[in-house]
Amino acid sequence: MYRHYCWQLQQVANPPDRAKDDSSVGAKNGQLSRAGSLTVLRRTNSKSKLASSSSSRTSSIAESDSYASVDLGTDKLPPIDTPEASHVCSIRLRNILRRIQNGEVPKEDLYKNLEYAASVLESVYVDETRRLTDEDDELSEVEPDAVPTEVRDWLALTFTRSMNNVRRRGQEKPKFRSVAHAIRAGIMVDRIYRRLSSSSTLHIPPAVLQLLKGMDDWSFDVFALNSAADGHSLKYVGYELLQKYDLVTKYKINSSMLDSFLLQLEAGYSKYKNPYHNLVHGADVTQTVHNILSQSKLAHWLTDLEVFATIVAALIHDFEHTGTTNNFHIQTGSEFALLYNDKAVLENHHICASFRIMRSEESNILNHLSREEYREFRALVIEMVLATDMSFHFQQLKNMKNLLGMPENIDKQKALSLVLHCADISHPAKDWSLHHRWTNQLLEEFFKQGDREQELGLPISPLCDREKTLVAESQIGFIDFIVDPSFTVMTEMLEKILTPLQKAARSEEAISEEVFDKSDKSKYVLSTPWADCLAINKNKWKEQAAKDAEERKRKEAEEKSKVPNSNTNNNTTKAPVPADKATPVVNCSTGKGGN
Repeated sequence: MYRHYCWQLQQVANPPDRAKDDSSVGAKNGQLSRAGSLTVLRRTNSKSKLASSSSSRTSSIAESDSYASVDLGTDKLPPIDTPEASHVCSIRLRNILRRIQNGEVPKEDLYKNLEYAASVLESVYVDETRRLTDEDDELSEVEPDAVPTEVRDWLALTFTRSMNNVRRRGQEKPKFRSVAHAIRAGIMVDRIYRRLSSSSTLHIPPAVLQLLKGMDDWSFDVFALNSAADGHSLKYVGYELLQKYDLVTKYKINSSMLDSFLLQLEAGYSKYKNPYHNLVHGADVTQTVHNILSQSKLAHWLTDLEVFATIVAALIHDFEHTGTTNNFHIQTGSEFALLYNDKAVLENHHICASFRIMRSEESNILNHLSREEYREFRALVIEMVLATDMSFHFQQLKNMKNLLGMPENIDKQKALSLVLHCADISHPAKDWSLHHRWTNQLLEEFFKQGDREQELGLPISPLCDREKTLVAESQIGFIDFIVDPSFTVMTEMLEKILTPLQKAARSEEAISEEVFDKSDKSKYVLSTPWADCLAINKNKWKEQAAKDAEERKRKEAEEKSKVPNSNTNNNTTKAPVPADKATPVVNCSTGKGGN
C-alpha cells in the first residue's frame, strides 16, 4: 500500500511523455498546470525518484545546463518539483540577465522563463514549509506492518502535526517516519519519567526521590527512607518497583487502586505496633528481593507475571503480623491458630488478609489479569509467602540442595520461595549499622512476647527473656546456622539457573550484553555483597560476646563477694546460674514459626 502511494505521487511529479500531447492534462513541458502550482504535492528526494538512475540524472543535468546557456525555450527544462530544477533555473536566469544587457531577449521567451522560475520558487517554498512542519523526513523508516493503522493515526494526531497535512492532502496516510519519531519520543519520555520514579498520581518529596535512587544498593538504608517519607516507606518502595518493572502499564493497574492497596498494606503492618515486623520491615524485604532479582539478572529468567507476583509476595509477606510467633498462637489457642489448624498460622493469615484487600473494589490491582493469569499469580504468591515460615527452613534448604545435584531445571516457585526467604532473614547480611538496629528492634519484640508469656504462666520462649538472653551469642549462632547456609545455597541456585543464560548470550546473542557479560568465563559468577557483610558482622558479635563474657565474670565475682553477708541474713543461698546456661543459643531471629 505504501509503495503504491509513492508510485502515485511519482506519476504526478514525473508524468509520462505522452502528457505533452494530451490537452486534457493541464501539464506543459513536464510542469504541473499553473492553476495547481501553489499546492505542489511534495518535495521529491533521490529515494522517491524511481524512474531514473543516478547516471541518467547526471546526464540530464548536464544537458539542461548546456541548453540553459544556449536556447531560451522552456520545453526541455526539468519539471519544476525536481531537485535539478532550481539549479537549471538559476543558470537560465543569469543567462537571461546577460542577454538583457545586450537587448537580445524576446518578450515571449522572457515571459515563459519568468513563469518557469516563479513556479520553481513556489515549489521550493511549499517544499521547505512542509519540511519545517513535517520534521519526520529526517527519521528512519518504520515498516508499514509494524504499527497498526489505528495506532499510527493516533500517534500522528497526538505527537505530530502531520495529520493536519494529511487531511489537506486528501487520503494521504501519516508518514511512518512521523510514527517512528513519536515512538522514540515516547520511549525517551518514559525513561526520564521512570528515572524520576514514574508515578503520575503520586507526589514524591525530593528527599524521598533522592533516596529511591539507591534502590539497587544491597545495604539500602530503609530507615532513612522511612524518615524522609514520613512513615510511608512501604508505599514508596511499592510504587517505585511496580513502575521500575513496568508492571503498572503491563497489567493496567489503576493508580487510585494501587494507592489504596499500598495504604491498606501499611495500615495492616502498623496494626499491632510491632518494633520489628512492621511496614519498614516489609519495605526492606521487598527492596532486598528487588536487589537479588536485578543484580543477579534473575529477573530476565522470569515472565512479567512472575516478577509481578514476586514483588507483591514480598510486599504482603508479613501483613498484619501480630508481633508474636506461630508457637505463641498455638500455645495460647488463638483465633488464628484455630482458623489455620496450627499450620503456618501467621503466613496463612498474611496471604488471606492480603488477597481480601486485592479483591475489594477500591484496591483490586489484579482486575485486569485473565483467569489463567490470576490463578498462576495467586499460586506463586501463596507458595512464596508460606515458605517464609521458619519451621520449613531446613526442609527448604534440603530440597534445594537435592535439586542442585540434579540435571533438571530448577522449579521457579521453589527458586523464588528461597529468594524471598533469604530476603526475609537478610539483615545480618547487611551493613553493621542496619543489622545492629534491626537486631535491637527484633529483640524488643521478642521481649514483649516473653513478658506476655510470663503473665500467662507459659514457659518463656527462647530469646524472649529480658534477663537471660545472650544477644551476641544468639546472633553468631543465627549467622552460622541459618543465614550463611541459606545464602550459600541461594548463590549456588542462582549460578545454576543463570549460567545457561549467560552461555546463550555469548553463543547466540539471544540476550543483550547489557544483561550478561559476554566474556570467556565458562560459569556465571554472581556478585555476593552479603558475604563480606556476614563476615564483618560475625566478627563484631564475637567481640561483643567477649566483652559480655567479661562483664558476666565481673558480676559473678561481685555476687560471690556478697555471699557471706547473705549467709548472715539468710540460712540458705541459691547458687548462681552459670553464664553459659543462662539461655540456649537458638538460630532463629525472625520470630516466625519458631518453636
